[in-house]
Amino acid sequence: MSEMADAIRELTQEKGFSMDSVKQTIENTLKAAYKRTFGTADNCIITFADDMSDVTVASRKTIVDGVYDPLTEIELEDALKLSSECELGDEIDIIVDPKSFDRSAVSVGKQETHKGLNESAKAQLINENKDKVGQIIVGYFQREYKGSIYVDLGRVEGVLPVKYQSPREKFEKDDRIKAYVMDIKSNSNGVQLILSRSDPNFVRGLIEVEVPEIQDKTIEIKKIVRDAGYRTKLAVATNKEDVDPVGACVGLKGTRIQTVIRELDGEKIDVLRYDDDPCVFIKNALSPAEVLKVIITDEEKRQALAIVDESQFSLAIGKQGQNVRLANRLCDWSIDVKTEEQAAGIDLSEFSSRKAAESLFSNNTKEVAASISDLDGIEENVVSALSAAGYEDIEKFINDYDDGKLSEIAGVTAEDLEKVSKIIKETVEFVDDEQAEGASAAAGEAASVGGDASEEEYFCPECGARITLDMTHCPKCGIEFEFEEDEE
Repeated sequence: MSEMADAIRELTQEKGFSMDSVKQTIENTLKAAYKRTFGTADNCIITFADDMSDVTVASRKTIVDGVYDPLTEIELEDALKLSSECELGDEIDIIVDPKSFDRSAVSVGKQETHKGLNESAKAQLINENKDKVGQIIVGYFQREYKGSIYVDLGRVEGVLPVKYQSPREKFEKDDRIKAYVMDIKSNSNGVQLILSRSDPNFVRGLIEVEVPEIQDKTIEIKKIVRDAGYRTKLAVATNKEDVDPVGACVGLKGTRIQTVIRELDGEKIDVLRYDDDPCVFIKNALSPAEVLKVIITDEEKRQALAIVDESQFSLAIGKQGQNVRLANRLCDWSIDVKTEEQAAGIDLSEFSSRKAAESLFSNNTKEVAASISDLDGIEENVVSALSAAGYEDIEKFINDYDDGKLSEIAGVTAEDLEKVSKIIKETVEFVDDEQAEGASAAAGEAASVGGDASEEEYFCPECGARITLDMTHCPKCGIEFEFEEDEE
């Protein structure tokens, strides 16, 4: 086997290069040398033997009668000396001995070889490591340069930039470093993995390893925010009622979460339960502080007021506002924390009245209970059969269906009844008289702008119930109030 075959075998088997990349590199090298010698490589033809034991370099020329460009053309007479079957207009490949290339052409070829092999090596390393982006990887401290830490990861190098380091962590040579892979890049030094120990996903990955319930999707991490080196907050939820998501993440006697805390060099981690109700979620997000009450002050602007006891105020705010700041980011709400004494100077009744009015006039997806014929998605023959059986009223239908009294209606199957019941429960809201009166009263109080004193009506600012001037307490919620006469 020739020297070329030996070189190709070494590159493919020992160095790990693919056969296609080696062939491409050799072809580029020979074309670079050819161009250096003849001024162009447009007519350079490279042919490899089937067993890769040899390679041929040829100059493709057109057979003409009268040569204008000796590099790309050849006289018919000269071509016939090479092949007796030549004709005008044909193309013929003339073998070129690479040894005839001058020294500068050989030098250019070597440079092209090194460049091609380096690019092939980089492409291969990128392909091997691209799946590691978004994962946690382990390496060893190699060196530090301008604050960035370089990590030995085997065939590739990891870089932990200053901006992705935790401020409380320090590393020394040969220290084991676990980090989250942010990106993969190729530069003049080779292939590098960009690492991070400050990204919230680093904490997410550490917890996923410790909590099997997260791996099997029993528990979901809804959101995670972090002030690297100081505190992390993560909201968790579960799709199973018998599973405590917070307890599962913390572990028995805190064993699971303590493993993560040790990896983060003592960084505090608050694991809290996610809730669709913003008031409940905000209260949970402000842990470890105990919140007495949360009031939505502006739903459109996502602003809320959290009221805490005086002893919990500094804990809710946190050092330099860290706890409430992380809670804001976790819930995506602007949270104003006040003590009971501070909140006493705020008229909170306007928020409850406004909320009652908004809920009354908001575009609710559910309808007030009415006729079955008003509902969408029910076939006409089913509506007619129910009406003939005396079940046109929605409330009567749903009551008897839940009691099992609708099993024998002519023309209606059990599947039809189940479908009607499902549509009603998904689209209809039943409002009793007391609720309707309270909501209307709250809306009337919120929308009232004046009128004759003799015709003016009064409503409780807390629950919206109708009250009179001689009352001192609300008959519904019991709140105490007094009337003051306007001097004007």
